[in-house]
Amino acid sequence: MSSAPLLEVRGITKRFGGLLANDNISFTVNEGEIVGIIGPNGSGKSTLFSCITGFYRPEAGRVLYHGRDITHLSADRICKLGIARTFQIVQVISDMTVLENVMTGAFLHNAKKSAARAKAEEILTFTGLWEKRDAAATALTIPDKKRLEVSMALATQPKLLMLDEAMSGLTPFELKEMLALVRKVRENGVTLVIVEHVMEAVMELSDRVIGINSGRKIVEDVPEKIVVNPEVIRAYLGERYHARS
Repeated sequence: MSSAPLLEVRGITKRFGGLLANDNISFTVNEGEIVGIIGPNGSGKSTLFSCITGFYRPEAGRVLYHGRDITHLSADRICKLGIARTFQIVQVISDMTVLENVMTGAFLHNAKKSAARAKAEEILTFTGLWEKRDAAATALTIPDKKRLEVSMALATQPKLLMLDEAMSGLTPFELKEMLALVRKVRENGVTLVIVEHVMEAVMELSDRVIGINSGRKIVEDVPEKIVVNPEVIRAYLGERYHARS
């Protein structure tokens, strides 16, 4: 791992009218890490993702990637630099096949159709969707749509992949498969930040976990300490999870 952070988030603040969605949030992500972000619904996790990836402009704070200030760059510029994301509500292109969806991501670094197709085919083999490459994206199950969205993001050749609830709503078997895919992504040199409500997944995958509540960072620690942190338990996990752990 490099000693310098891959990503630095410094004092990000985002408002929507009178609502303070992100309140002075700071953290770093080192190359090769998986960092989990947890918090109740409406705590500002997805907003933070959007501020980092150029979909929203923060009122205050800075985002640095490889030491470069990317705070005010457009989403497509940030993606081209090497940060890709998925969305809480799965986003696929409805009138395209699975292969064509992934090719749209591959075109970011491959101008020729043949090269984009080759990259898309490579990604689909990697993510386990090769056999469904000719299916309409809308015909996929929710778990496969989530896998497709990860495939589309990977096709942009990211160094940092940000997953927004990629594991929510999955059966135990589907969750196991997604966990395996996330580990495989990291093994291939991609750093990950994951927003997730499936606590077992966050705790199993993450090197560090950041807890957010009401737009503010309340804690940052290793998973073993997060699950017994009183503030996290009050804000999010609940006594039942604490008792199980």
